[in-house]
Amino acid sequence: MKKFIMAISLIMLVGFTGCSSNTSKTTNDAPSSLSAIKKAGTIKIGIFSDDAPFCYQDADGSFKGYDVDLGKRIAKELLGSESKITWVSMTPANRVPYLQTGKVDLMLADFTVTDERAKNVDFTLPYEKVSLGVVSSEKAPINSVDDLKGKTLAVNTGTTGDTYFSKNAPDVKLVKIDAITDGYQALISGRTAAFAQDNTLLLSWAKKNPGYVVGIKELGSKDYIAGAVKKGNKELLSYVNGLIKGKLNDEQFFHKDFNDTLKSSFPANVTADQIVIEGGKTK
Repeated sequence: MKKFIMAISLIMLVGFTGCSSNTSKTTNDAPSSLSAIKKAGTIKIGIFSDDAPFCYQDADGSFKGYDVDLGKRIAKELLGSESKITWVSMTPANRVPYLQTGKVDLMLADFTVTDERAKNVDFTLPYEKVSLGVVSSEKAPINSVDDLKGKTLAVNTGTTGDTYFSKNAPDVKLVKIDAITDGYQALISGRTAAFAQDNTLLLSWAKKNPGYVVGIKELGSKDYIAGAVKKGNKELLSYVNGLIKGKLNDEQFFHKDFNDTLKSSFPANVTADQIVIEGGKTK
């Protein structure tokens, strides 16, 4: 009888030990951790579908652009194939919430680094330089902020353009919209006199759309574009940063990325060194 009781006790002990081990393993696989991403066999990357030539969805449904090529390379290094990505399309205002709620693991949606955003997400090393610009009709060009007084300006909600004009230009009537394409449409339809967004984005769009001009090419301070992860996800952050300052820097990846995805979209006098950052070095 004693032997029987000891045997039952041993079985129960092994069972409890096994449960404890499984619980620990589950805890280690935190959402968006490297182990969780590898276990899923895909990395969820937040992207814009209307931000050509940086990140956009082509007519065939595929995602293309400067940021997209970076996402593909990260997936290839982490998971062995650039196709192991779940692209998650969004509007500018969704970027922080999508990271916070785990809808995406990594954000590569033309994301400008700001102190306010850094309170809620962790930014990777930057890979692009950018300034705020303003595009308008060449028949009624906006060449300064003073030209906008009493006029309407389209800005994407939650962007640096929204922040800048809300704070510094009370005489400008802001029309806040979600999608980037809606900003262009507001301008084209005459709903607004101009549209404020990243100068790199606007220069590319104006080149493809005769009749429009980027009258304000640089406004405010020079900013930087970077990837972002959920606040506290140091593991994924460290992995992406290591790739940017290591292998990608050695290859001059972003200069090649510029030539492949951006060069043809910009005026001839715009060079890679004016836009790209290698190794996360801003100086």
